Amino acid sequence: MKISDYEYDERFLPINPAEMQQKGWDRADFVYVIGDAYVDHPSFGHAIISRMLELYGYKVAIISQPDWKDAESINIYGRPRLGFLVCAGNMDSMVNHYSVSKKRRATDAYTPGGEMGKRPDYATIVYCNLIRRKYKDVPIIIGGIEASLRRLAHYDYWSNKLKHSVLVDSQADILIYGMGERAIIEVAEALAAGIDVHDITYVQGTAYRTKEMPEIEDSIILPSYDALCADKINYAKSFKIQYENTDHYTAKILIEQYNNHCYVVQNPPAAPLTEAEMDRVYSLDYTRTYHPSYISKGGIPAISEIKFSLVSNRGCFGGCSFCALTFHQGRIIQTRSHKSIIKEAEQMIWDPEFKGYIHDVGGPTANFRHTACDKQKTHGACVNRQCLFPKPCPNLKVDHSDYLALLRKLRELPNVKKVFVRSGIRFDYLMADDDDTFFYELCKHHVSGQLKVAPEHVSDNVLMLMGKPQNKVFNAFREKYKMINDKLGMKQYMVPYLMSSHPGSTMKDAVVLAEYLRDLGYMPEQVQDFYPTPSTISTCMYYTGVDPRNMQPVYVPKSPHEKAMQRALIQYRNPKNYDLVYEALTIAKRTDLIGFEKHCLIRPRQISRKNGAKQSGYPEKNNFGNQKNANASRGSKNKKTIRNVHKKKQK
Repeated sequence: MKISDYEYDERFLPINPAEMQQKGWDRADFVYVIGDAYVDHPSFGHAIISRMLELYGYKVAIISQPDWKDAESINIYGRPRLGFLVCAGNMDSMVNHYSVSKKRRATDAYTPGGEMGKRPDYATIVYCNLIRRKYKDVPIIIGGIEASLRRLAHYDYWSNKLKHSVLVDSQADILIYGMGERAIIEVAEALAAGIDVHDITYVQGTAYRTKEMPEIEDSIILPSYDALCADKINYAKSFKIQYENTDHYTAKILIEQYNNHCYVVQNPPAAPLTEAEMDRVYSLDYTRTYHPSYISKGGIPAISEIKFSLVSNRGCFGGCSFCALTFHQGRIIQTRSHKSIIKEAEQMIWDPEFKGYIHDVGGPTANFRHTACDKQKTHGACVNRQCLFPKPCPNLKVDHSDYLALLRKLRELPNVKKVFVRSGIRFDYLMADDDDTFFYELCKHHVSGQLKVAPEHVSDNVLMLMGKPQNKVFNAFREKYKMINDKLGMKQYMVPYLMSSHPGSTMKDAVVLAEYLRDLGYMPEQVQDFYPTPSTISTCMYYTGVDPRNMQPVYVPKSPHEKAMQRALIQYRNPKNYDLVYEALTIAKRTDLIGFEKHCLIRPRQISRKNGAKQSGYPEKNNFGNQKNANASRGSKNKKTIRNVHKKKQK
């Protein structure tokens, strides 16, 4: 595309040679190859990294979604002065491409017009190999979520095998893991000073390849790749060591061997950013939108939800087993100042497209605004102890006052009608707060009709493996939420996120969840099957069949049919799921739930067929609120479904 085809905006970094010429550059210091469209917004990793480099005086040119079938697609600027940067995008390219059932997704929210297929599978590896075909010796630095979570040997769900560190297969020189602001500047300054890329082995938050076994004091030698492939228990042991070395204050250097000719060395994580550093990152000259060349293609769908959202924190001490945040952002909470957030909001609220609603104020967990305890500020997170699981640590500081003060300030800004909290409330942390002020104001001012929470399951056996609180904690939260809304005279509902087929979930556990939903009179429209993504405890359980924390065996539902039955039990009232539910109840020896009694999930097969597989339908009300109203906001398709259900009931 030529500049004449769109309205050029000099505020953006160049995405083609013509734009680089407009800036008067003869050569770029770094060429940044990305798997996403170029969106200059701080919710996109490539925007932060490129703007940080710009702040330090480096010239960065962007190659967005190059044609991986054409080696020249990464050569449009020629050889960069210092090196190539490579990032697969805001998501792992395989998660971006495939559902948990390994079916190809129809759209890509990070591509112009939502078009699927503009990046390759395993994009980091493919892009790097393209570069290596053209330039054998140019430094390549990889980063982003895909590289970060694949930095050492890892189980790859899509190929169903153990894969090398992405450093080995990509032929990259340095891998930056985590958020990367500090590491990228340190690497850039070393390259600019003339240090050979192979000698940049000291930067925290990086990993690198070396041909010889490094002699490093106080390092940990992990089982070799061959040993991992030979015995899955070795992989579980290795994963545990990695998990225990994810904190800047306590982590050691990790070394992993590959076939006697290559070693991958992981340095300790970078230090958490200070509040001032966080403020600087989010104060850079972002345009806060996508490049104008994408307008004619329909824009970038992913911008719609985050354009009017505010990031207030990073990190998470929640410790959910199926989440990779511990490996990527760490457990130490990093926050921005109120002044920084308010300043960003004041820019946002005068945008012509702003309608008065700030969509979110949060991060991985919205209501975490400080370190879990004072000890973490100097000694880091505990290696063998979680902050919230299985019960809140006695040293845990539970305080919502700072977050509440921030929300109050945002509510008072001109043009602001409502400030929502959508990035997730950790309900067990909220329940541990003796002061209900935040809970009341959350319900009164910051819920968009429905509060989304993530109990994930109700079986304590499964919750234990998930790293989630016992079900009684969620029950107490649910009752308190209803009580507060009743006191406020508000009709607001709760939408629980549930997960099926997590390691440890037997058919009996799935039935327990179905009975729980029966008692609430609630059937979720969406259910998430457990997705084994790289670098999570749950994925390690899925692959090895043991919990790496204690090496105890774990039951793992793997067959597509069993997973379909577990998912169907959560949506047992859907007539399409009748046969699966019937089979599941039979396998679980719970045929007492097949019948006409009130406690039964489905009716006997013969009666069901006679009545056209008609089930009991959707209840008008339940403990989460009015089901009809709760679903009404989900679009015309859901409204049509609800009308059809009520017509059937009237008949």
